[in-house]
Amino acid sequence: MDIRLSSAKGRWVILTTVLGSSMALLDSTVVNVALPHIGDDLHAKLSALQWIVNAYTVTLAGLILLGGSLGDRYGRRNVFVLGIVWFALGSLLCGVAPSAPVLIIARALQGVGGALLTPGSLAILQATFHPDDRSRAVGLWSGLGGVGAAVGPFVGGWLVDGPGWRWVFLINLPLAAICVPVALRHVPESRDPEHHGKFDVTGAALGAAALALVTYALIGKAWWAGAAGVLVGAAFVLVEKRRPDPMLPLSIFSSRQFTTVNLVTLCVYAAFGGFFFLVTLQLQVVAGYSALKAGAALLPTTGLMLLFSARSGQLADKIGPRIPLTVGPLLCATGMLLMLRVGEHASYLVDVLPALIVQGAGMVTLVAPLTATVLASVDTGKAGLASGVNNAAARAAGLIAVAALPLLAGMGPEVYKSAPRFNHAFDKAMPICAGVLVVGALLAFSTVRGHVRAPAGERAVAETECKVYCGVNGPPVEPVREVVDGASAKRDTPPPAPPAQGRL
Repeated sequence: MDIRLSSAKGRWVILTTVLGSSMALLDSTVVNVALPHIGDDLHAKLSALQWIVNAYTVTLAGLILLGGSLGDRYGRRNVFVLGIVWFALGSLLCGVAPSAPVLIIARALQGVGGALLTPGSLAILQATFHPDDRSRAVGLWSGLGGVGAAVGPFVGGWLVDGPGWRWVFLINLPLAAICVPVALRHVPESRDPEHHGKFDVTGAALGAAALALVTYALIGKAWWAGAAGVLVGAAFVLVEKRRPDPMLPLSIFSSRQFTTVNLVTLCVYAAFGGFFFLVTLQLQVVAGYSALKAGAALLPTTGLMLLFSARSGQLADKIGPRIPLTVGPLLCATGMLLMLRVGEHASYLVDVLPALIVQGAGMVTLVAPLTATVLASVDTGKAGLASGVNNAAARAAGLIAVAALPLLAGMGPEVYKSAPRFNHAFDKAMPICAGVLVVGALLAFSTVRGHVRAPAGERAVAETECKVYCGVNGPPVEPVREVVDGASAKRDTPPPAPPAQGRL
């Protein structure tokens, strides 16, 4: 299809994809701000708050690649709309949940909807717009999405302090009510005519089950679940090894550089996942911030990522990825240690802001080169698969961190209801996060070599991902069917973004 961006139909397509992707994006950034209020209202223990975060991530991470394949086969618009409806129904159940267990189940259902919804937005743009307009369309989409990422915690705090935490989820209903009819009326359907392979449902189910069992073992301190998770994980590896069309071809790990950079990813995003889970609790429980103030407090980190990630990627092209992948984690570790200054009656300008600026500087230094190095570590034809694996590693790392960090820091079930106890546990948790980052820095310094450069398109992809999604949980996997010189090439990343990557 060759719809032009300047046409009315083109503008409708942009509106639809932005609204749809914003639902999942906002939900992932605002829930942490609402956790203390959810816990108080539903009389939930800390373990329940962990599951409220992780139930969504388990199903999203386990099924997102499958969701992209379903869109290729059955129609990207159809699966996109199905994902919006599913996500909205899950959000409605979250908004009316009478108890923590119901909310956890609803969050898992939201994750299924997100797995159907997330791969569709950029795939629709790629399949719909004229080749001359695709980069501009993605740039417009990414700019609007970047604004959504920046204001997400602020909006979440405003909703929690205003109409209440349930509106963090219910806000998705009017968005869905606008998005679905617009999509059905104005977005043309597209499919991949060459997609005839079987779906790796078994691999997706085993991967999600392994993550869920390991998470349950860490949160519930159940050794049997950990053992079962290891066995299911081994079964996943065996299935992927023997299956002719696996979701995760194990041959990609034959690249030593690719494997080690993904180990760095595990370290980095584990620390990020634990940090962002605990820091909003620390600001509200210990420092006495309102939900709105806690959400707004995180804006400097997001702003730095939006403004400077592309320039960081360009610098890494010149000097190579080894220095950024070493210095970036060390800066982030320093920022997390500076957060130890944040206690009761903490000053934002003196205590909170300096730590977040250092943290943001480290993320700017690290995230774009990390994505670009992953893409450059494999053949160009496998860039999409490499992006998908790296995204899965980032999400899984954050998932495990949210489950394990409270256990390692000695947080009890009611710890978030006592400022002194939570502050004591937070002071244990931040050095753990910093230590994991130091391990990642040492691993990068000892294993990453040379000027590893991705092709120009893949570098722009990395910069777009980092610009929009801020690298907290890893950029979403976006399977896209791209036409290059008349041939069809499967990719799991968006097309190149426009040249002005450093500004909105």
